Amino acid sequence: MTSMTFAQRVLSRASGRNVSTGDIVQAKVDLAMSHENSALVLSSFREIGAERIWDPSKVVILFDHRIPANTIKTAESHREVRGFARQSELPYFYDLGEGICHQVLPEKGHVRPGMLIVGSDSHTTTYGALGAFSTGIGATEMASVWATGEIWMRVPETLRLRIRGKLRPHVRSKDVILNIIGGLGADGADYRCVEFTGNAVAAMSIESRMVLSNMSIEMGAKAGVCFPDAATDGWLAQRVPGWS
Repeated sequence: MTSMTFAQRVLSRASGRNVSTGDIVQAKVDLAMSHENSALVLSSFREIGAERIWDPSKVVILFDHRIPANTIKTAESHREVRGFARQSELPYFYDLGEGICHQVLPEKGHVRPGMLIVGSDSHTTTYGALGAFSTGIGATEMASVWATGEIWMRVPETLRLRIRGKLRPHVRSKDVILNIIGGLGADGADYRCVEFTGNAVAAMSIESRMVLSNMSIEMGAKAGVCFPDAATDGWLAQRVPGWS
């Protein structure tokens, strides 16, 4: 039996069957995140006749892009989403001032290795730094996830990047990923799951790995993953109750 890619492993678990690259799967979502565009998600959610979120404990909503509200329309959208969060009894609603979504989710312990995470923001790929398959989707697709807890997806090809050596003084992971994107181009990893490996990645902090995963979308990647290791376990142990 051939070994499986990271994407195959996560999507096999999430879909309940062994999958191959290129397969179309119906996968169960472990975590769904949205920010200000939750108002657009909510509009589509109501349009399809949905009445309740499939699992409130697996949905995170927060405001981080337009805060405080800079227009009346934005203020009204915020009010509508707040009301929906209360009505839906969402345990993980973060109002203005809580932080940026891609920092809040990892730091509050929502992200764990092997999860399938979707977010209505292109840089949802960030959570791959902790070993999750994490990808951005649109507002209408998020509405379907809210209602069903599932998503239709093609299993992506994999691009493995092995980064070796020791970074020179003042060179950071942002420099590394910008160099990679400069070489591959803005479409060099289109719809691929990028696997970041090598001793240079292993030596990086979790925060530095987040930069690699975050910027994966800038070369078209579906996801950008750093494999979990002792550093991942140590980081999660400080943030996820019971993690060891």
